[in-house]
Amino acid sequence: MRGLTGGESDRSDRNREPLQAAITAAAGFAALGLFLASCGAGGTGARDEGPAHSDSAAGAAASPAASPSRTPDGVNAVKLVKDDPSVSAEVKHELKPCVADEYPVDVSYGNLTGGPDDDVVVNVLTCGDAVGVGSYVYREERGRYENVFKAEEPPVYAEIDRGDLVVTKQVYEKGDPVSSPSGENVITYRWTSGRFTEKYRTHNDYGKVADAPSPVPSG
Repeated sequence: MRGLTGGESDRSDRNREPLQAAITAAAGFAALGLFLASCGAGGTGARDEGPAHSDSAAGAAASPAASPSRTPDGVNAVKLVKDDPSVSAEVKHELKPCVADEYPVDVSYGNLTGGPDDDVVVNVLTCGDAVGVGSYVYREERGRYENVFKAEEPPVYAEIDRGDLVVTKQVYEKGDPVSSPSGENVITYRWTSGRFTEKYRTHNDYGKVADAPSPVPSG
């Protein structure tokens, strides 16, 4: 799946620069964490999937078992995002079809908030590089879906891990080239008292390959 572009009005080049810079910086590392479940206007991603991060797995062991919930039918993820007033204009501007009517959205379903219906996790990606520009969670309330979580600092990607929401963000330190972020933050959120609360945070440093010359054998 890919990224979002659905703003109704054009933005100025100046307002577009921060998002475009972040997308460009992350392009070289898009393949590290973004696995696209499916494309299409409604999305067909997996339910409660993905490899477990060590921090979220530890938290899940202590969590009470969640009650079964229904997987909603016919959720149009693109419409959810486009109609959501809390989604930034920059992300909506990026929400457009990549090929024909296939939108770059990655959608998954799972019981994150304990409601009668599964919650919907939507990742908005770029078409060319699959860089996450926005991650959202929608909860069914009174017959409609409400936004209960958003992260819009690219590159970002959200997934469901055993009832927890796990958000991965790549990190750039001063002096990092655009192709080489220093690492990533993996943040685990849990639904508590009607909102998502951070429970665990792990920072992973990426290994750096030194450009030192190879030693010359003596003798």
